[in-house]
Amino acid sequence: MSSWRYRIDLNSDLGEGFGPFRVGADDELFPLISSANVACGFHGGDPLMMARTVARAAEHGVAVGAHPGFPDRGGFGRRTLLATPEEIHADVVYQVGALMAFCAAAGVTAPLPMQHVKAHGALYNLAVKDRAVADAIARAVADVDRSLLFFALPGSELERAGEAAGLTVVREAFADRAYHDDGSLVARSQPGAVIHDPEVAAARMVRLIETGTLSTIEGGTLHLHADTICLHSDTPTAVPIARALRAALDAAGIAVRPLAAPDAA
Repeated sequence: MSSWRYRIDLNSDLGEGFGPFRVGADDELFPLISSANVACGFHGGDPLMMARTVARAAEHGVAVGAHPGFPDRGGFGRRTLLATPEEIHADVVYQVGALMAFCAAAGVTAPLPMQHVKAHGALYNLAVKDRAVADAIARAVADVDRSLLFFALPGSELERAGEAAGLTVVREAFADRAYHDDGSLVARSQPGAVIHDPEVAAARMVRLIETGTLSTIEGGTLHLHADTICLHSDTPTAVPIARALRAALDAAGIAVRPLAAPDAA
C-alpha cells in the first residue's frame, strides 16, 4: 500500500533558449519536476534545443509535453498577436507535430511517447477568455492526437474547449503566480503578480492540494482543484521555489508523479 496521502504532477516550461542563449535553469529543475513543457521553436527553443530537452527529460524520467506559443521570440511569446483561429490552429499543429517527431526520434516511450500539450504565455492567457482561440488550440491538439492530455486553467474557456473537443483536460495551478477572486491570474504588469518567496509558494501549493483553496490578491479565498502545478523556469527564484516545494510536498505526504504514471507502492 502506498504511504502517500496525495499525488500531484509538477510541471515546468523548459527548453526555451535558442542558439547560444539560455533561458531558465533547466539542469537544476529537471531532477525536481515530473513533467516538462518543451518550447517548440516559436516563442523559444529551436530544433537542437528541442532534441536536447527531450533527451534530458528521458534521462530524468520526466514526461514530455508540447508548449506551443505565438511566433514571438522577441517578446518571449508574452505579447498578444493578431491571429485568426485558422492561423492559431495551424501554428499549434505545427509545433505539436514537431515535438512529437523529436520524441519519436529519441525513442521516448514512458510514461507516454508524449504526454500533454500546454499553450504558452499570451496564447494561453488569450484562450482563457476567448472561446474562438481556445477552440482553435483544442481542435489542433485533437486533430494531431486525441490521447494527448490538455492543460488548462480551471473555469476557463480553455478548459471548456478541451472538454468540447473530447480531450482529457488537466487542471493547472501556478506556484509562482497570484490569483484574482474570479480565478484568473494577476497580470504580470501588476505588483505582486509573481511570487518570488520559496516558502510562501510552497505553503500555498500544499494548502491547495490539501484543502482546495488559495488566498487571492484581493484577500479572498479561491476554491480550486488542480491536477498539476506549474513553476515557470524563468522566474528568478524558480530553483529555490522548486526545492522548497518538493520538500514541503514530501513532508506533507504528497507524491510528485507524471500524470500518466501509476501510483508507486
